[in-house]
Amino acid sequence: MKIEEIAEVNPRLDKKDIPDDLLVSFVPMPAVGAGDGSIDVLAVKPFSEVKKGFTSFQQGDVLFAKITPCMENGKMAVVPEVKNGYGFGSTEFHVLRPKPGVNARYLYFYVSSNKFRGDAEHQMTGAVGQKRVPTQFLRDATIPLAPLNEQTRIVAEIEKQFSRLDEAVANLKRVKANLKRYKAAVLKAAVEGKLTEEWRKQHPDVEPADKLLERILEERRANWQGRGKYKEPVAPDTSGLPELPEGWVCVSIGDVFEVCVGATPSRVKPEYWNGSVPWVSSGEVAFCRIRSTRETITDLGLKSSSTKLHPPGTILLGMIGEGKTRGQVAILDIEACNNQNSAAIRVSDTEIVSEYIYSFLEQEYERTRLRGSGGNQPALNKSRVEQIPFSLPPIEEQHQIVAEVERRLSIVADAEAQVDANLRRAARLRQSILKQAFSGQLVSQDPNDEPASVLLGRIRSQQPPQTKEPAARQRKHRLPAPRTGAPRTGAPATNPLPMVAEAPAPYGDAIIARILATMQHGREYARADLVDPLGLTAGQWNTAIQELKRVGKVRQVGERRGARYVVSG
Repeated sequence: MKIEEIAEVNPRLDKKDIPDDLLVSFVPMPAVGAGDGSIDVLAVKPFSEVKKGFTSFQQGDVLFAKITPCMENGKMAVVPEVKNGYGFGSTEFHVLRPKPGVNARYLYFYVSSNKFRGDAEHQMTGAVGQKRVPTQFLRDATIPLAPLNEQTRIVAEIEKQFSRLDEAVANLKRVKANLKRYKAAVLKAAVEGKLTEEWRKQHPDVEPADKLLERILEERRANWQGRGKYKEPVAPDTSGLPELPEGWVCVSIGDVFEVCVGATPSRVKPEYWNGSVPWVSSGEVAFCRIRSTRETITDLGLKSSSTKLHPPGTILLGMIGEGKTRGQVAILDIEACNNQNSAAIRVSDTEIVSEYIYSFLEQEYERTRLRGSGGNQPALNKSRVEQIPFSLPPIEEQHQIVAEVERRLSIVADAEAQVDANLRRAARLRQSILKQAFSGQLVSQDPNDEPASVLLGRIRSQQPPQTKEPAARQRKHRLPAPRTGAPRTGAPATNPLPMVAEAPAPYGDAIIARILATMQHGREYARADLVDPLGLTAGQWNTAIQELKRVGKVRQVGERRGARYVVSG
């Protein structure tokens, strides 16, 4: 049968008798967990602050996130006890209120399954990034209704098996975290010389690193083709770095390697693209070896831009991005050029082992990220990359370090692959349990249970007569015309209305006040930091933020997806 037969979909709340000062639970979208059914209802607000512009619900309701990507991520939950019996939250929740004889957990498990969410995803409407599950989909979606006693048994069995799975998954994640810590310890020991302590004792006569450095600098002086006169390197800042083993030296990246920043040929010229020259985007620089690229450019595209073809053994370092990209490294196994968001460190032009530099920069990942500058989107640049100091061992020891690191990390990689495989298996098993549950295969049927048909008949008999609801109209956030101060008359206006309003809409005043009350001076806010917690629609946000910028109360830092907002003054 349809979900609307066994649950109210987005029930309305009669608010007229609720006092404005009554504290109620407040649930923004981040308060609902992704895929685990968790929900935090500890936050409270006065009813006066949430009675408009928020979704209402009560204990026992099922919240169903309707907007992408929250729906796909599984943000659904059964509402626990809420403050004074009332809950309010983001307008991006659908609310399902089970009717008497329907177990809320039974309904939750059904609508949170991958199968149901996959069907919902195919029915989403709206623009990319703002797609939503229509209310009518939830009304019309079908659900297998089991007898009430069987619903209880099904829920109990699901929770028992999920509890075992959760324990196994938690153990796997602990193993994965331990492997990550072990990998970091191996890399740290490698670049500090601890992995090769015994090796050094057995090989006391190797050429020290200062001799290697001297040869590299002599070659750079002789072949210098950079801007201006060759500048002798200065000692790098080694504060915070560990004491080096005997025979090692500390040097900066730019003192021994050529560092090149790439470029992107014009996208509007098709003759520059889909050629034979591999071209690396910053997204491909992800702690890996690069043997092929997603995109290629032509020889003409290479010549038309400032990017340069680099030999195998070149290290690429991500320079841009507040996410994971900045600071990540990769090794070229092929000739390739790169875009402007990564730096190419041409290690293979020297005797130094590329894999050693890769290991050094991998373990320096977090410290490298801190070298980024810029407020909205911190970034490295060529100069900052050149200034990165690193410990340089003798050439023979570099090879030994690389061998020791590869031996240990290959074991880590195998273990991580096994853990990931088991995590995927656990996810599949979870969905298999749900499939069995709603096909009558998870628990045994009891002939003494009241048949589901009798339960459904009772639910239908208890329903009040249906009244046809008016079709939902899409709210249009229109800006009002400016007020002239003249008294209104019945006569039509003689002057055309301006295209831009001079004052915010009345509902906008309240929204603007809420935004300003939430924002703190000196802190940058992304759109999501304010829209979800305040439960704003896209139209409400766009109207309010434009007005705040217009009157100078808020300024924008950055553009488009990277935009941040700061209180002015």
